[in-house]
Amino acid sequence: MAIRIKARAGESAEQMMRRFKKMCEKEGLTKDIKRRAYYEKPSERKQRSLRKSIKRAEQVALGVPLKKGPPGTKPPMGAQRGGRPGGRPQGRQGGGRQMGGGRGGKPR
Repeated sequence: MAIRIKARAGESAEQMMRRFKKMCEKEGLTKDIKRRAYYEKPSERKQRSLRKSIKRAEQVALGVPLKKGPPGTKPPMGAQRGGRPGGRPQGRQGGGRQMGGGRGGKPR
């Protein structure tokens, strides 16, 4: 959907740009543009959606409200941040073959 801004009486260009940016933020355009800036493999997309659903389920189990408050507000004290179940850190799981530098493999 197109976002259109009409100039109000006595409104400067900076104020119009600010209104436009806020409308884009509300529509989720900026988040979508940032997400599409780089190609995301279908398997990565599935992993991201799985992580998001797990986080949502954890928040429901803890009783944390799902909807965020107004921008700039802090979460209530004691609210846990997202992460992996079991307290494991996010990131590489370890194990498996390491990719990267070095010759590795057969000697020449």
